[in-house]
Amino acid sequence: MHEKTLSRQIVYDGRILRLEVQEVELADGTRAVRELIRHAPAAAVLARGPDGRFLFVRQYRKAVDQAVLEIVAGICEPGEAPAATAARELREETGYTATRLVELGAAFATPGYVDERITLFYAEAAGPAGPTDRDADERLEVVPLTAGEFERRLRSGEIQDAKTMAAWLLYEKKVHGH
Repeated sequence: MHEKTLSRQIVYDGRILRLEVQEVELADGTRAVRELIRHAPAAAVLARGPDGRFLFVRQYRKAVDQAVLEIVAGICEPGEAPAATAARELREETGYTATRLVELGAAFATPGYVDERITLFYAEAAGPAGPTDRDADERLEVVPLTAGEFERRLRSGEIQDAKTMAAWLLYEKKVHGH
């Protein structure tokens, strides 16, 4: 399976994403239009604090018009390895330093129209938390939860963030050993 790109038009080129409209040709000769969002790679980290609770952040996400409980995440700076991004974002958003960082895997958030690849990590964090260094427009609350508290929120449907669910599943399978 492959789609041949016939034409590409950049409709918008912003700070964190670029919107392209492509005309493609399918294997059977059919032509179609694809609207694609190009996004820098990102890293996300499921961190366990020194007290054994997991560190989540709650922040308002305008795209869905609600506060979302999720793992720490951020965009990789140009040339920055995903592991460095995960460690940096953990410190910037929570004030904690990763003492152990384990790559869990990677995920495409919505590959039907976005090329963002998020590398997922598990971290053990040392404390106490130091100062944070959040972006000027970043407002978030650190929410520490036990595994049981998180799983109850997951079962109730409160956890709706895909990278958070994927990281938890990979943690359970690769680190925790279930």
